[in-house]
Amino acid sequence: MQVIEAALGAFLVWAALHDVFQSVIVPRPTPSRYRPAALLVRRSWPIYRDRYRDVTDPGRREKRLGVYAPALVIALLSLWMLMLVLGFGLVLHALRDQVKPIPEDLGSAVYFAATSILTIGFGDFVAVGWAARAVAILGGASGLGVVALTITYLFSLYGSFQRREVLVVTLDERAGAPPSGVTLLETFARLHIREELPSLFARWEGWCAEVLESHLAYPILAFFRSTHDNESWVSALGAMLDAATLLLTVIDDGAHGQAKVTRGIGAHLVEDFSNFLRIASSGDAGVERSEFDAARTRLAAAGYALREPESAWAEFSRLRSQYASSLNDLARYLAVPPTEWIGDRSALRHGPVRPA
Repeated sequence: MQVIEAALGAFLVWAALHDVFQSVIVPRPTPSRYRPAALLVRRSWPIYRDRYRDVTDPGRREKRLGVYAPALVIALLSLWMLMLVLGFGLVLHALRDQVKPIPEDLGSAVYFAATSILTIGFGDFVAVGWAARAVAILGGASGLGVVALTITYLFSLYGSFQRREVLVVTLDERAGAPPSGVTLLETFARLHIREELPSLFARWEGWCAEVLESHLAYPILAFFRSTHDNESWVSALGAMLDAATLLLTVIDDGAHGQAKVTRGIGAHLVEDFSNFLRIASSGDAGVERSEFDAARTRLAAAGYALREPESAWAEFSRLRSQYASSLNDLARYLAVPPTEWIGDRSALRHGPVRPA
């Protein structure tokens, strides 16, 4: 029985430390099917999301959904500490003959493990054998290490989150809130700054590369929501992809080269992250022909020279199909605020198409 207790305790300790190592230290996607952190996210988010996704007040809804990611960090720390306490408690209970006074039951051994891991050290239990002493010291070191790494992890998360949100916030005046690719192109034409579109697409190319790396390494970042109304990194990405696709297929002149590069890496980001989260594809491309024609009319009114509509529609549909379904599925999974062509926009689909 003591051998089984020690083996089970050692396994819990290993599982906790391995999960911390994979989640916090390794800066790349790691196998996550059976890791505690991945299981916690995969099981808890759909339940939490569905509880608040039908709230009619957008402000209240976003406030509730915005609590999830910070609370998840605390839940992960609590989970890791609980696993360590239970694991070391089982090991110390197996070594109870080396502890004075001898723990009366498993609860007392878990209590001794908790005081060691949390470095409280009341002294009511003392390890006297070399094995029990080694376990108590390892427990204290593990507790300190996990707390320190979690604090570092939190600072890293917020740094990446703030860098992500900078371009998202600056998109407000250009693309509206929620953002729209059509509105973005209209704004640049209205302000006579169409020549700045290449530099905008270049900045978003760098943004896509950084988000791709950071969000695959630390997937919890995807659940941190924007602090501004009607904004989301998914909607912003979709607006940029739609603007680039419209520029490539509908508009006869423009920054086609940089738009093509940005559209490519943006579609790569959507595909990779959707696959990483194992989001089931719905096959919904999102845009109807009537919506495309309405957008084309708006672009013509803004002063753009447009291509022939039939060939433009065919090419637009082909290019947008490369990312649209995954983008909509990702937007629905994360319950982002609906926008003109992205996400759960059932309330918008049959209404008039207008600037966001």
